[in-house]
Amino acid sequence: MRLPTNDRYDYVSIKDRVPYDWPNGTRLAVCLSNNVEHFAFKAGMGLNDSAVSAPADYRSYAWRDYGNRIGIWRMFDTFDELDLPWSHNVNSTVMGLYPDIVAKIIERGDEIIAHGRTNSERSDGLWEPDEARLIAETTEVITQHWGRRPTGWMGPYIAESAVTSDLLVEAGYKYTLQSPCDDQPIWLRTRSGPLLSIPYPLELNDVGVYVRRHHPAPVFAEMMMDQFDEMLRLADEQPLVYSISLHTFLVGQPFRLKHLRAALEHIAARRDDVWLAKPEDVAAHVMSLPPGIVPGSGAPAG
Repeated sequence: MRLPTNDRYDYVSIKDRVPYDWPNGTRLAVCLSNNVEHFAFKAGMGLNDSAVSAPADYRSYAWRDYGNRIGIWRMFDTFDELDLPWSHNVNSTVMGLYPDIVAKIIERGDEIIAHGRTNSERSDGLWEPDEARLIAETTEVITQHWGRRPTGWMGPYIAESAVTSDLLVEAGYKYTLQSPCDDQPIWLRTRSGPLLSIPYPLELNDVGVYVRRHHPAPVFAEMMMDQFDEMLRLADEQPLVYSISLHTFLVGQPFRLKHLRAALEHIAARRDDVWLAKPEDVAAHVMSLPPGIVPGSGAPAG
């Protein structure tokens, strides 16, 4: 008997790839990702301080609401002080509810990546027409408030149905953060043409670190710095993407923010040796490369 197979991409060893440089001549792109989310009140999916999937209650709602009221503003201050670019995976419900957050993102020149409507729901259990409508609604709302159409997608809980990638291309998206299978961008196959996959972390994700594994803040900072140092060494061989995933109600807590700042200072100190980029910058550069350079690029998207 044969197992079901993944037909989105082929196996290509990291040792069998063509090297290339990032636009500034370096080999390590650094993408710092944030999640800006809104949850339904005492309804739908969510997480609490001890479980990723937990019943929605008043306490968990208030804990997550801390991120938009307090945490993100302290994080903005940190990123401003260190002059670091930032990308934000944003629920479309955030756009109308928290206009000052959206204004700050625009002021900084950060990127907004479509992150579904709310993290109170998943999209991978929907019928295909319903998932298509969810993607369309998310896109419309973000475009209206941001003034730009998002080109990247990262769904709540990184949920991926059998047709999510197909629907994203058909909705005009250029790249996804939903395939954590690589340290380099790769092209995915869909029924309507290629879709670029940009690395996004499961390991260097504060939900996994703090909620699933209950590591303390200094350990997450050490993980971020160790990953950065080792990837910078490995990047002598081929271009790589270093990425971290942050959530405002987690690392926005002061006792964790202190250690996040230390890790970001460590990265910022090597800014001349890396490319500080947003996912849309990485996507644009990869799309400019000749076919045959990036895995799956026999027919790259325009």
